[in-house]
Amino acid sequence: MYIYNVTINIDESIHDTWLTWIHQHIPEVLATGKFVNAKLTQVLVEEEMGGITYAVQYQAKSREDLDSYYKDHADSLRGDALQKFADKIVSFRTELKIVNEFYPK
Repeated sequence: MYIYNVTINIDESIHDTWLTWIHQHIPEVLATGKFVNAKLTQVLVEEEMGGITYAVQYQAKSREDLDSYYKDHADSLRGDALQKFADKIVSFRTELKIVNEFYPK
């Protein structure tokens, strides 16, 4: 399993608008069929630059699904956020490979 993590810092002036938008955007990403679930989390840290930071974690079954997402869907879905929010958001992406999962006994 792989996690595609998108961390976004949102200017407070557009926070409510962005939050409404992301609740519509995540289902669009999931509709590509490349991810099995997604989590929207708020990062609990005060940024020096201000704003409110979130991370969205999309879980893919395989590297192939993730690569296919990049090839067929990522540019158009990323472009939507840039068009709507331009210089009011800053984001970066990371990939994680799940090595093992542990649960309490």
